[in-house]
Amino acid sequence: MTAAPFNPAWWCRSPHLQTLWPFLFRGGPSPAYQRERLELPDGDFIDIDWLGSQNDSPIVILLHGLEGGSDSHYIRAISTRLAELGLRCAILHFRGCSGETNRLARGYHSGDTADLSYFINGLSFKTPSVPIAAIGYSLGGNVLLKYCGETGRDCPLSFAVTVSVPFDLMIAAESLNSGLSRLYQWWLVGSLRRTAQRKIELGLLDYSSEEIRSLRTFTRFDDKVTAPLHGFDRAEDYYRRSSSRQYLNNIRIPTLLLQAADDPFLLEKGLPVEQELSDSVELEVSQHGGHVGFVNGRSPFASKYWLDKRISEYVSSEFQLST
Repeated sequence: MTAAPFNPAWWCRSPHLQTLWPFLFRGGPSPAYQRERLELPDGDFIDIDWLGSQNDSPIVILLHGLEGGSDSHYIRAISTRLAELGLRCAILHFRGCSGETNRLARGYHSGDTADLSYFINGLSFKTPSVPIAAIGYSLGGNVLLKYCGETGRDCPLSFAVTVSVPFDLMIAAESLNSGLSRLYQWWLVGSLRRTAQRKIELGLLDYSSEEIRSLRTFTRFDDKVTAPLHGFDRAEDYYRRSSSRQYLNNIRIPTLLLQAADDPFLLEKGLPVEQELSDSVELEVSQHGGHVGFVNGRSPFASKYWLDKRISEYVSSEFQLST
């Protein structure tokens, strides 16, 4: 574990301000994505938004966070930056996150690596000489690390980067049910409830609207909906089996983890220690940064976003790009 070279803006040191500022106030590009629909073996689908070079440039897969997508501020920013470096970006939407409800009762969850694996295997088959890397944010980072650990030495990715990962889902659920972090839980669980309600109306879910409305914490929602829909006994079983922390020691590709000690989505005790990391994993922790925040800059009117710079530098170095 090393200290990340990030210094927060003097006007934005609070973890909650770090988390909310880019979500509420960040502008930035509106990329002209090209959408591809990938049909899945079980009859469902996922949508991939592409941006960047159409030649045989390296491909970077981007994985969004819970209820995010290609329009999330961090995805728009990093995809634009990497495309400017001549790379191809593929934003993989988890099931139901591309603006259209998926076809099955099941959706996606923090440990679901099957769709990512299917997409990567297809890319590797179609473009065997093109290097592929991946970047995952929050839930997407947990999925990516679990995938890298599951595949171990057989991982087809050249390298991986993750940001603000909830390595231990039980601790993350605890974090989000305490203090001001309940605000994020309220917002995100509300989004999950709305998705479930749409599926009830389409006849895909056998719940009542009253049941869904009563699920106001992650633990309750995951216990009653996420776990049974995806083959887990209860929320505790889901959290235990899906947490990426237990897979970190089996990762064999270069992997950079960017975390903040004050992340309101994960208590500091949820961060992995050195003994849990393989020699291929580099964990950078800053004291400040919030959740997918890392805002600096001289004033609110000249805010900057350190993550984009750090990630693009790392990607350029791993791909040996001339910048």
